[in-house]
Amino acid sequence: MSANNTVCLWFDGDALEAATFYANTFPDSAVGTIFHAPGDYPSGKQGDVLTVAFTVAGIPCIGLNGGPAFTHTEAFSFQIATDDQAETDRLWDAIVGNGGQESACGWCKDRWGLSWQITPRALSAALADPDQAAARRAFEAMMGMRKIDIAAIEAARRG
Repeated sequence: MSANNTVCLWFDGDALEAATFYANTFPDSAVGTIFHAPGDYPSGKQGDVLTVAFTVAGIPCIGLNGGPAFTHTEAFSFQIATDDQAETDRLWDAIVGNGGQESACGWCKDRWGLSWQITPRALSAALADPDQAAARRAFEAMMGMRKIDIAAIEAARRG
């Protein structure tokens, strides 16, 4: 990986499993170089997977098997723009259906605790509508949702 800036994500021994899931779930994603520890370290042994280079939706990442000391929070998330309800449903269902959990307003969390915003482009357009009343209606509809329902957002936008 030759990026000048890479997101480092901390995992508790399962960085390769997470990277593989992301590569199989999101377009423009792949697992790259896997580094094995050259010696024992606080949360692992020589030969264990230490880091995994991968991309998620074109974003270069490193998964670090650093142990249980630090966990993911909602303070960091990936926002994935979707083109339609089918893509929104597929990504949401892949994350939630693989041991993840739903949250509000298009947010969900994967089984490793990493947060995702599955955001249809139609929602972003509705919230940016120059008609403030239309944008407010779409926003209020979104506030009551877990997974975003594009048809409901568009209906709210229209009034």
